This record gives sequence, structure tokens and C-alpha cells, in this order.
Amino acid sequence: MKIVVAPNALKGSLSARRAADAIAAGALEAVPGTRVVSVPIADGGDGLLAVLKDALNMRVMRVRVRGPLGDAVEARYLYSDTERTAIIEMASAAGLALLDPERLDPLEASTHGVGEMLLHAARQGAETLLVGIGGSATNDGGMGMASALGIVFRDARGMALKGNGRNLEAIRHIDTRAFATELRSVTVKVICDVDNPLLGPRGATRVFGEQKGGDARTGKRLESGLRNLAALMKRDLGSDVYNLAGAGAAGGLGAGLVAFLGAELMPGADVVLDLIGFDRALEGADLLLTAEGRLDGQTACGKAPSVAAKRARAKGVPCIALAGRVDMDMDSMAGTGLDAAFSLCPGPLGQDDAMRHAAVYLRSVAANVVADRAVKLGDLVR
Repeated sequence: MKIVVAPNALKGSLSARRAADAIAAGALEAVPGTRVVSVPIADGGDGLLAVLKDALNMRVMRVRVRGPLGDAVEARYLYSDTERTAIIEMASAAGLALLDPERLDPLEASTHGVGEMLLHAARQGAETLLVGIGGSATNDGGMGMASALGIVFRDARGMALKGNGRNLEAIRHIDTRAFATELRSVTVKVICDVDNPLLGPRGATRVFGEQKGGDARTGKRLESGLRNLAALMKRDLGSDVYNLAGAGAAGGLGAGLVAFLGAELMPGADVVLDLIGFDRALEGADLLLTAEGRLDGQTACGKAPSVAAKRARAKGVPCIALAGRVDMDMDSMAGTGLDAAFSLCPGPLGQDDAMRHAAVYLRSVAANVVADRAVKLGDLVR
């Protein structure tokens, strides 16, 4: 039997590689001699660099930038001298994982450090920037990033505004005269972990604002601010991002990259799966096991486990997902491509316990799933 193990990172708990190792160990425990092929996956959010570093011959670059609340952080990106290409993970500079839960503040959080990373890569000689956006602590529409690149946001008095969510409503003009020359001829491609628009019920703020520390009042302010920014992007830059799929990714950074850098938005999981040779790994497979920290209504919106499952289904390979939490019914699961999903928790557990011992629980549930499939579906066993 050949099993492909392709988990995403379990945010705050396991990297994609560690998750793959745990699942593989469980599969081999259940059916010794099983051929296990591990291909950790990502969709543009946390863990992108770790996944691609294993698959691509690129060197790691390190640069000190501003974190989401202004503290200095060491951000990393991948760079190829021969290809003149940099792969940047925005979460390295402005991610949720950089802040303790009590410090989350979508009004103050900024993507300024992301702009610093882009500028650093361009000065290294990068001609193409592949930017993974996901796992952000920000909701500033890319205002902070653009500020780091020399773009000035002015209020009604003509005064420059700090780039963060708090100031989105106050912008009256976008001044691009001092835009960094290093970025003017660089090609920017964005890999999005979701396809949400900028505004509305499925927009950046209403769907993701709460997990970044926002409440209802903050959400209304940020939604209004992003609407104001979108109007100015259209008026001052000629960029219409209102109905653009993926514009709402990373708190509207998707929209910002399009409007300020002329970027192309791409479905992140598909890009990553192509880069790591996922389809080749699926050849001759009997089962695909994937994983995610949480499976919910967002899973089908471009998340890596769903994209991997749909590719597997197209090849006739069944796919089972393992997750810390499974918050979906059968109707929701139908749109993900998954055949089944199981929680890694063996019973009622506190979140801290589940996250601390995730590798142990993941190995155990993987062993149970593989053993069950082997017994019930004898055609999976060779």
C-alpha cells in the first residue's frame, strides 16, 4: 500500500514537516511495510518557507524589520541568485504567531515589516517576488507595507498618516511620488491562502477580524476604513479591488499588493503543490492523509488540505483529513474534496493539552485511520 502524507502546519503546534513525521509514524505502526511518501504542504500562510525550503534549492535570507506592533523581529525569506527570485512569507514579519494573544490589536497592527522585506529582496537583485500572504495579525489593507515603500497616505490636512488599521478611515489622498525605485520594475506574484474579497460578509474584517483581536465596534471601523482605502485606490491609482478574489487575504494585504505593486493574485495552495511536485507524489497512491489545525467553513476556500484532496479525487485517490478541530457538517465537507475527517483529540481535552501533545495524538489517530481503512477496504492493501 502507498500512502501519501501531505499535512499543512497545525498553527501554533506543529510545523508541516513535524505533522508529516507523526502521521507517517502512525501509518507504519498500523500497517508495517506501508510505502509512505511525505510531502508537507502549505497555502501561503505560516509554514510556507519551511515547506518550500525542503523542496527548492534556495538560500535563506535574514533581515531585521518592524513586527506587527513595531517591535523589531528577524524575518526570513528564500532567495535564488540564479533565478533572481525571492519567496517571502508575510507572516514572518506581520503574523499572528509573533504576538501573544493579549497583545492582538488590529487597529495598531501594521504590515510595515512586509514592505521592508520586499525592499530588502529587491535590493538583493530580485526581479520576481513571490509573496505568501496568510496568518496575519493585521487588517490594514497593505497601508503599512506601502508606507515602508515610500507611499504617503495623507489626511484632510495633508499630513502623513502612520500605516495601520486605525488610520484607514482618515486617508484622503494616496501620494506615490516617493515610491521606491527598486520596486518599480519588479514582478510581484501573490499566493493567497483564501479567496475572500476585501469587503462585505466574506471580507477581510468580518471573517478574520475576531481572530486578530477585533470586536464588533472595531470591525465596523476597520470595514469602513478598508472601504475608504478601496475607493482611493480606484480614484488615485486606477486600481479596482472591490470584487477581486483574494483581495481580503491577510487583512486586505492582497488588495494592497495589487493596487500598490501591480501584483497578480494566485491561489496559494495550487502554486505550492505545483512547486513541490505533489501530483507526481500522488501517482500510484492508495490513500492521501492530510491535516490542518482546524477544518471549518474556510477549508474549501483555497486551503491546502482541500486543494490537495480535490487533486487526489481527480486521480481516484481517497483523502482523509486529521485536524485539531473539525467544525463542519457533511454538507460543508462535500465542497472540500475530503472523503472523511477526524479530530486528533481522543476525547474531551483542553486546548493547551491538545496543542502541547499534538504529535502524539496525530500519530495515534493516523494509526487508527490507516488500520481501519486497511481492514474495511481490502483493496487498499497490496
